[in-house]
Amino acid sequence: MATGSVRSEKVTFTGSLGDTLAARLDRPIGPIRAYALFAHCFTCSKDIFAASRIAGALAERGIAVLRFDFTGLGMSEGDFANTNFSSNVADLVAAANYLREEHEAPRILVGHSLGGAAVLAAASDVPEAVAVATIGAPSTAHHVSDSFASDIPTIEADGEAEVILAGRPFKIKKQFLEDIAETTLNEKIASLKKALIVFHGPRDQQVSVDNAGDIFQAAKHPKSFVSLDDADHLLTRKEDAIYVADVLSAWASRYLPESANVDLLPLEQGKLTVEETGAGKFQHLVRIGSHELFADEPKKVGGDDTGLAPYDLLLAGLGACTSMTMRLYAARKKLNVTKFGVTLSHSKVHADDCEECAAEGNQKIDVISREITIEGDLSDAERAKLMEIADKCPVHRTLESDIEVISHLKA
Repeated sequence: MATGSVRSEKVTFTGSLGDTLAARLDRPIGPIRAYALFAHCFTCSKDIFAASRIAGALAERGIAVLRFDFTGLGMSEGDFANTNFSSNVADLVAAANYLREEHEAPRILVGHSLGGAAVLAAASDVPEAVAVATIGAPSTAHHVSDSFASDIPTIEADGEAEVILAGRPFKIKKQFLEDIAETTLNEKIASLKKALIVFHGPRDQQVSVDNAGDIFQAAKHPKSFVSLDDADHLLTRKEDAIYVADVLSAWASRYLPESANVDLLPLEQGKLTVEETGAGKFQHLVRIGSHELFADEPKKVGGDDTGLAPYDLLLAGLGACTSMTMRLYAARKKLNVTKFGVTLSHSKVHADDCEECAAEGNQKIDVISREITIEGDLSDAERAKLMEIADKCPVHRTLESDIEVISHLKA
């Protein structure tokens, strides 16, 4: 699936308990600045609104995001009852390993709610990560037990109990309680050695903002705190999720490498490639060297109008070549030209209707109209010479010559 400038693809990898975990990789169509790993909230899934919205917004800004369902949740295999906070942390490390092996290790770790606590605990096992972000995260894993506090006596007495979380039943075993009781984050946070940004809403009803204060206090610089003002815990408002993504991508840019990593098929030197993006009916990505642009069709013919149409690209090549050729001549002859401009259009007309065309008869021919603007203090003779030079631009000559297009199927 792809929308606009983002492609979202389903992937799977093996989790810490040996189960197949379901994931989505949201990636930009074009250069990838870095990879990020997103951990969702307790008993949520990778497709919860905040996760999908933040991942998509980051991908639009050039950061590919892997979001996945922890063992036993969402579309992932496994029994949730056999999981705990430690297994979640191990699932995160497994996700990082998957990125490292298939693409590139994540440089950014993002966690929402208990997922935030998990990325803090997992960060030391992802050495390539340079930045960590938490959103509404508790400062201790034990905080999650507050959501089923009334069931704890039953769990301790019987070894397990079915609890209702967010309106759904989940089986919690005693080993889960023992695991979160033994887990401490202060030392992990203090020894993070990575940039940290803490997002939290002062009106968060599920995880109080005091937790953000504890995390921030335990961390060493560089660290930042961003108040989410009137946002709720799950960031259910679109603008809140987009705000987090905007701030996060801008903040993380300080810690990302200057050169962009392009995770696309390598280009042969000097060759231009055109590939479907999967976004819409006609959108293609045009690439040559480090340059990229979209090609598309107008909406009136079924496209999304996200880029130049094929004939637009043809006209653009001729227009640019025309202006550049005249500029080279003007510079060589030291002509006082302040600006060149070219306006073009393409149409198909009957040869008999074209007074300036060499072809005759009733057949239709392609006609490109080119209007050239030359600004500067020039004589009529100099302007006439520049118009003559315009017809000598290489693309012009190519279009008026006999052209053969040779196609072959690439193995």
